[in-house]
Amino acid sequence: MIQRRKVIIGSLGVAAAAATAGTAAGCSSTKASAGTNPVFTTPEAETEALATTPVAAPAKVTVTPAHGAKEWSPAKPIVVTVADGSLKSVTVTSGKTKIDGEIQSDGTWQSTEDLDYSKKYKVVATAADSLGASSTTTATFATLKPDNIARVTFQANGLASLKTGKNYGAGQPVIVAFSHSVNKAAAEKAIEITTSPQVEGKFYWSSDSTVHWRPAKYWARGTTVKVKVNAFGTKLGKTTYGGKNASTHFTVNRQLIAISDNRTHMTKVYIDGKLVRTMKSSLGRGGGTTGANGQAISFWTAGGPHVVLSKERYHTMTSSSYGVQDKNDPNYYVSENVEYCTRITYSGEFLHAAPWNGQLGEANKSHGCINLSMKDAKWVYENFILGDVVDVTHSPRKLPIYNGLGDWTVSFDKYGRD
Repeated sequence: MIQRRKVIIGSLGVAAAAATAGTAAGCSSTKASAGTNPVFTTPEAETEALATTPVAAPAKVTVTPAHGAKEWSPAKPIVVTVADGSLKSVTVTSGKTKIDGEIQSDGTWQSTEDLDYSKKYKVVATAADSLGASSTTTATFATLKPDNIARVTFQANGLASLKTGKNYGAGQPVIVAFSHSVNKAAAEKAIEITTSPQVEGKFYWSSDSTVHWRPAKYWARGTTVKVKVNAFGTKLGKTTYGGKNASTHFTVNRQLIAISDNRTHMTKVYIDGKLVRTMKSSLGRGGGTTGANGQAISFWTAGGPHVVLSKERYHTMTSSSYGVQDKNDPNYYVSENVEYCTRITYSGEFLHAAPWNGQLGEANKSHGCINLSMKDAKWVYENFILGDVVDVTHSPRKLPIYNGLGDWTVSFDKYGRD
């Protein structure tokens, strides 16, 4: 009986001819077509060939934050890593906005710009395995949605913003203002103040949203002050987070201290410890009255260190500004276009020209301002800058810390205490 056995054809796929009748069992022969060589294999060889064929592990991409994450801090970067492969591209979008990033030296991708609050982001990452086959991973997440965002500004005082890079006087405190009430401890932790030369300082909160910082002594000549507020992504209250980070810097190019003596009726100006000018003065006449709302009004110039807040070439002064509004009141007055006015309190104390006052250097006749001659008032107006110190001595009434920048009226050991 003639037996037929199947012939396994090799990888070249050459078909074997049918075995002819009479061929011995266990043997076969095939006549190859011209120019070809038949390839024969066995089941064992086929299995071995498949086992040695290269097989790549799939590239594993990890996106941080994880897909579906909520309340992600926009201050934290997006990080994309890959195992068993390499990143080819990463795209991050929020609507039509694209977030920049770059592949790091270790092969990971990291965003290079801040995200925004209350946004949804989509991450699309393409990676290749060890054999070059590409795959794509997509992840989406959402950032924090604060009820309030506290934005940061810097103030020279309550009337003027602090100008970055400008010169300020030796009494200028650092003032950081938030647009919402904040947790004081969290806010202080977010504020970095660097001075050269280095000095110790303390915080004082004038309100729940505004904080001052001053050193133990007046700034020395040439001091540079740098301020940075790391607010972005920082929790500053139960439902309040910080807005964008902010920074500023200013310089004290000389230390100007003016001493105005209530008893001698003289004002002396010192620059870097050297007396440069002595001016005849007339301070507040003393006594007081009652304002329209029943408030007590004093005509003493407040005692203690004041800080220059602003300068005005002309200013109209009136008793109505502090509560005397009745024109029949002997304390009522309106003085229009008073010249060379240098403000030192919010309530209306100025150094200014008072050509009508014939007792400069002899008696105190003002309603609380420091009266000067036209020449001296002009010199003050032209030479004083914001932050310079005007220290009023021998006055029975003390300047409260909140009336202007009364920061220096409090000893350093008590500064900042509630």
